[in-house]
Amino acid sequence: MAIYRFRISFEDYDEVIREIDIKSNQTFKDLHFFFLQNVGYDPEKPSSFYVSNDHWIKNEELAYLPNQRKIDNGVALVEDSKLFKFIDDPHQKFYYIYNFEKPLEFHVELIKILDNNPNLTLPSLFKSIGEAPKIVVPVLGSADEITGDEEDFIDEMDDDEALIADDEELDSLNTDTEGEEEVEEEDEFSDEFSDNEGFDDEDLEKE
Repeated sequence: MAIYRFRISFEDYDEVIREIDIKSNQTFKDLHFFFLQNVGYDPEKPSSFYVSNDHWIKNEELAYLPNQRKIDNGVALVEDSKLFKFIDDPHQKFYYIYNFEKPLEFHVELIKILDNNPNLTLPSLFKSIGEAPKIVVPVLGSADEITGDEEDFIDEMDDDEALIADDEELDSLNTDTEGEEEVEEEDEFSDEFSDNEGFDDEDLEKE
């Protein structure tokens, strides 16, 4: 049994790199969980590895939490897929997509094959370069508009907890505002054309 060293880099943040050592008989699920926990992302999101060529062209898919369509098509599962079964090249590449709902894409490349060392606990982190970008869920505004305590609050939220007003709620707010404007207009009209108009009852009787 060998030890594989994989280099994982963000496609859009190529300055952020992790190098991970893992046993050849461990699974893609082991790699998925270890990497995401290291960069601080929730691993319980639908994701996939794709066996790739040197140009990062996606071929066979290995899925985690696949949708029903993929299951019906017989997609391979990461928990059943041992690494060594998909290594045909000493520099084998895999294209990796994390969280299909809000995808982040990665390049995974085998960079070294080491002899087994029974004293090592694997997977393990061999090298870490750069800080992984934070995943932020905006609340009634863009991430640029959210600072301080709001940002700390958002970091702790699940995607389903974002507070967003729907169209019906917005229409209700607009209707309330229009009603207030109409009341104000009526008050102004009443003030301008009051019953007495500056005269008392006695003056009106004389006329």
